[in-house]
Amino acid sequence: MTNSTYTRFRPKVLTQPLHNSIPSQLLSRFDPVYVEYYKKYNAGRLHTHEVPIEDFRRNPAKYTISYGRTMDRTVRIFEPAAMSDEDGTVQKRAAYINFHGGGWVFGDLSNDHDFCKRVVEELQGQLVAFDVEYRLAREHRYPVPVDDCWTALNWVRSHRAEDFSVDPDRLAVGGMSASGHLAAVMAHLCRDAGIPLRLQVLNVPVCDLHSPFKPDGTFYRNGYRYESYREMESTVALPVARMTYFHRHLLGIPRPAMSEQSWRISPILAPNFGGLAPALIFTAEMDPLRDEGEAYAAKLKDAGCSVELMQMKGVPHTFALLDGILESGRVYNERVIEELIRAIAM
Repeated sequence: MTNSTYTRFRPKVLTQPLHNSIPSQLLSRFDPVYVEYYKKYNAGRLHTHEVPIEDFRRNPAKYTISYGRTMDRTVRIFEPAAMSDEDGTVQKRAAYINFHGGGWVFGDLSNDHDFCKRVVEELQGQLVAFDVEYRLAREHRYPVPVDDCWTALNWVRSHRAEDFSVDPDRLAVGGMSASGHLAAVMAHLCRDAGIPLRLQVLNVPVCDLHSPFKPDGTFYRNGYRYESYREMESTVALPVARMTYFHRHLLGIPRPAMSEQSWRISPILAPNFGGLAPALIFTAEMDPLRDEGEAYAAKLKDAGCSVELMQMKGVPHTFALLDGILESGRVYNERVIEELIRAIAM
C-alpha cells in the first residue's frame, strides 16, 4: 500500500468542546471580549450547581468562580464622612439598600462590596449604603430570604436611621438576579406599608418562577411563556439547568401551592402595580431571564410607573460583575449612579 492509502484509513480525530463551553449556535452573538474571558477562566469547569451542595458548603473555594457563601445574617454598612451645614448640624443622607445575587443559594457580602463602595464615593457624602446578607437556601428556603430582606429594610429605616443620619424617606433598593427579585418584592411591600421609596434598581431580575417551571421544579419546555428561556436554554453563565437548580433549592419539591402570596415568589403575578417606586431595569441579551425582565418593565409602565429599561447587547447574565472588561458593565455602574443622584441624593 502507498502512504496515501494508509492515510485514507487513518481514524479521524474528534475534538469535543470543553464542558460548559459557550454553545456554538450562540458564540457569534456574545461580546468577543466576554468570549475570550469565558474561554480562559470558565470553560471546562464544573459550575456550582453541578456539585452536591454539601460539598460546596464544605469547600466553596474549590468550585467558586463568582460566588462565595453565607453563614450568618448581617448588614455591611458603607458610610461616608458626616457633612455639616454652616451651623454645625449634621446633614441627613439618603440610603441605598443592596441585596446580593447568587440564586438565593450562593453569594455573600463580597459580591457587591466594590459596587457599594463606588456608589458611596460617587455620591460624595450624600448617601449611606447598606449591603444585606440574608440567609440562604436550601438550608433556609422561601420565604426566609424575603423575610430577612424586609426585616433589614425596616431595621435600617426605623432603628439605624438616626445613628447614620439617614433620612428614612429617601431610600432606594437594588440587586442583581435573585436579589433583583428581592428588590422588586421590597418595592411592593414598601408601597403597601406606606414607606416612601425613591428608586428600585432591578438588574437582570428574576420576576417569574412559576411560568417556566412545573411545580416539581422541572423546566416546562413545552409551555414556556418567555422565548428567551427556549433561545438561551444552554447559554452561559446562567443556563436553564442552573435556574432549575435554584428553583428547587429555594422553593422545595413541590413548590408552595399557588396562593394570594405567590407574587412574593413571582413578582410579575402581583395584583397591583400602581404606585410603585420608579424603576431602573437592566436585562442582558444572552440571558434566559431577558424576556421576563422586560415583561415586568412593561407591567410597571402600563400601571403608570416611571420605568427606564436597558437591554445590554451581546452579554450574559453576569455582565455587571465584569465591569473591568465589559463596556456594558461600566455603563451599568454609570447609569445606576446617575439615577441615584437624580432620585435620592437631594
